[in-house]
Amino acid sequence: MSEPRPSDRHDASQPDDTFEEIVGEETQRDPDLAVIEAGSRTLRTYAGSPQGEAVPARPTDPETDQALRAVEQELAGRWGETKLEPSVTRIAALMDVLGEPQRAYPSIHITGTNGKTSTARMIEALLNAFELRTGRYTSPHVQSITERISLDGSPIEPERFIETYEDIKPYVEMVDAQQPYRLSFFEVLTGMAYAAFADAPVDVAVVEVGMGGTWDATNVIDSTVAVVTPISLDHTDRLGTTPAEIAGEKSGVIKQGATVILAQQPVDAAQVMLKKAVEVDATVAREGMEFGVTSREVAVGGQLVTLRGLGGEYEEIFLPLYGAHQAHNAAVALAAVEAFFGIGAEQARSLDIDAIRKAFAGVISPGRLEVVRSSPTVVLDAAHNPAGARAAADGISEAFSFSRLIGVVGTSGDKDVRGLLEAFEPIFAEVVVTQNSTDRAMDADELAAIAVEVFGDDRVQVEPRLDDALEAAITLAEEDDEYAGAGVLVTGSVITVGEARLLLGRG
Repeated sequence: MSEPRPSDRHDASQPDDTFEEIVGEETQRDPDLAVIEAGSRTLRTYAGSPQGEAVPARPTDPETDQALRAVEQELAGRWGETKLEPSVTRIAALMDVLGEPQRAYPSIHITGTNGKTSTARMIEALLNAFELRTGRYTSPHVQSITERISLDGSPIEPERFIETYEDIKPYVEMVDAQQPYRLSFFEVLTGMAYAAFADAPVDVAVVEVGMGGTWDATNVIDSTVAVVTPISLDHTDRLGTTPAEIAGEKSGVIKQGATVILAQQPVDAAQVMLKKAVEVDATVAREGMEFGVTSREVAVGGQLVTLRGLGGEYEEIFLPLYGAHQAHNAAVALAAVEAFFGIGAEQARSLDIDAIRKAFAGVISPGRLEVVRSSPTVVLDAAHNPAGARAAADGISEAFSFSRLIGVVGTSGDKDVRGLLEAFEPIFAEVVVTQNSTDRAMDADELAAIAVEVFGDDRVQVEPRLDDALEAAITLAEEDDEYAGAGVLVTGSVITVGEARLLLGRG
């Protein structure tokens, strides 16, 4: 069996009797796993509870579930997220008839290619730690559409989601009648989020763009803090074919006089961002210059990091997420919250370290190197482009001691599939190619043809149904005593990961 490696460190602040008590409770489980689980739980006990329910199940009340399905069906009848008319005309019109709800609270706006949702969750947790009411808008969802709109760290309740939709529906129809094109699925959801945040009311909104920045539906807010996570090639048919071109679209979230928190970027992308900041008199804080990761090491259930923020150094922070990329996301999130509080510009002070530690230790990010099963260990990661795949491959190699790793890959047809497979090739002993249930999914046979070119015929198995693919991968991981430490990684798409999560009983 392979699980995350425990750290060599011993935290003297954790009472040994608590650790031993938890181990005692785990006597029916594998002894080694019991010790690892106990270490993780004692760290979490010290740090505080994780954020609220990350991936809600379907409503248990039949009437509520039926009403939610009706809303989902109406939204699905609109343009999907991949069909775009690049402008903010329609969403601006909706905001106007709703009374500009997005101006009722300050906001932090997040763009970039990879790491947006994890960074948003970290920012939200930090703001909650300082007793601010938050609204978080992210996309896409892993399993439930209600995940996209969160209040105080938890997905909006189904009843409230339905109520919000019904409240704005007459105004949506009014705008539809006035525009050449109806509001899209994403535009309506964005309107719902901004309305729900105003109604709550929240103290601050944490908003992730859907795609790009300049013409993204979320870009009707005037955020005081703009966050740019690492930019790489994705959505090249819409955003551009170079990091610089993509950065040009994403720089649209930088508003007059704002503070820009800039993660490590390709040189040409950074130049575009810095030029835009100069044009709008924005202040820029750069990872590796004004803030960053000072140190990190693998720990039980995640990693232990020291971060340098805009106001000083924050030591011994437990982050229950795997991979160097998540440590960098944490540094970006911390700098964003410091900037929101005016630290580094107006004030030269640090945030309360205990609040920071508690917030980070409670962060969860479903579908991001998430362990959902043991014996054998099954990990989910929503990597869907080469940069995300490289980060996931590095993270799983660092945090897990698998003797043999089986991949389950289902991708969308509009992605750089070859680049993604090449990123995983060094760590996958074998790969089971499959497809998810959406129209965007790449056909399993088509995906297999590319996989054979990357892995060779003897390392590729085709299972068009995801449930069959999971069963095949788990069987491969279990097949020999020699491979007692084998594991499974399910990846390629947020949708694939969400469907696998349901099939593995996590929904």
